[in-house]
Amino acid sequence: MGISRRRFVTGVAGLGLSRAVAPDVARAADGPIRIGLLTVKTGPLASGGIDMERALTMFLNDRGGMMSGRKVELMTADTAGVPATARTKAQEMVEKNNVHCLIGPLAAFEALAIDDYIRQEKVPTLSVAAAEDMTQRRPNPWFVRATSTSSQCAHPLGEYAAKDLKYKKMITIADDIAYGQEMCAGFQRVFEDNGGQIVQKLFPPLTVPDYGGYVADLKGADAIFLGFAGSNGFRFLRQFVEYGLKDKMQVIGGMTALDEAVLRNMGDEALDIITSCWYSAELDNKPNQVFAPAFRKEFKYDPGFYAASTYVNGAVLEAAVKAVNGNVEDKPALMAALRSTNVDTVRGPVKFDDLGNVVGSVYLRKVTRKDGRLVNSVFKTYPDVSQFWTYGKEAFLASPVYSRDFPPAKYLER
Repeated sequence: MGISRRRFVTGVAGLGLSRAVAPDVARAADGPIRIGLLTVKTGPLASGGIDMERALTMFLNDRGGMMSGRKVELMTADTAGVPATARTKAQEMVEKNNVHCLIGPLAAFEALAIDDYIRQEKVPTLSVAAAEDMTQRRPNPWFVRATSTSSQCAHPLGEYAAKDLKYKKMITIADDIAYGQEMCAGFQRVFEDNGGQIVQKLFPPLTVPDYGGYVADLKGADAIFLGFAGSNGFRFLRQFVEYGLKDKMQVIGGMTALDEAVLRNMGDEALDIITSCWYSAELDNKPNQVFAPAFRKEFKYDPGFYAASTYVNGAVLEAAVKAVNGNVEDKPALMAALRSTNVDTVRGPVKFDDLGNVVGSVYLRKVTRKDGRLVNSVFKTYPDVSQFWTYGKEAFLASPVYSRDFPPAKYLER
């Protein structure tokens, strides 16, 4: 029998346990496993952040609010997509609510803001954020990522755009945040290594009120790659169509540009657009055959990147908790179990490399109609994709982290 969300979900300022809890392991092990979810419930990233909470709540409900014989208590904090707030909320979760682990945050710049804190406090953290260097040149030993780095899904799409779609010249546009910059850089590197040219790179502010000036400034190209997060992909595409460019330039996108969280608000302008991601609600593996219909039934739309991210992290955490026989108070053992996890999830099999990043399938998807709704239909799978693509770990790490300036833009048209 399921339990209500009210029973185990509290706000950061709500019913979290205080430091009055006895510190000895024997008594602590009789209490609940406390999970802190850092998500975004206000601002341009809120549509995804709300899905993160909904899906994790569903995951726990599906298990009666229990893991390895212990009750689970979930506490949620709204970071508002602000780095300083993410850090403050992480501190509250750890120091006030005594959480055993964190799930989240959503954005790469938020993860970077709490990086040193979770190292210092040794907090097992299951990230949704794609901040590259936290599993690359500056790996955080208390951090695992079961979703992907910013560029991990863009790499295969860069190859596909050049080799299969035969695009020669492309534009990239993304939010001017670490996630957007790193994703576009990874796409650019692979696209150009396969003979293509990026002729224009645009990075609007995350909270830009209007994309009209950017659309009007687009140069001639075969296609444009969208690296937006939250609702910004929907907002940009709407103006792109209004300016009459949909029939003049092809559109492809990264993991979240046409996420299911916003796809439900779109129309025919989204049809046939190709994106790459580690998840689609259309996947037919057994865990997703349960999750996607249940999510759709409860919330009246399909789960996407953000919902799947916390549902996958729930599965990874559950496997690790079982591996340590519920003793989440032993943080080093829990962290080792997290990194050793090899579990089947709604995205497919999940395992981790030696730096704590997922190695898993990446899917190419095309927007189609199914039963009257828009869906991301999978048409090609790249199995066992590493964060280093085909470059090799040592060669990849010898280069600078992806950014606005790396790799260098050799073909920009002035």
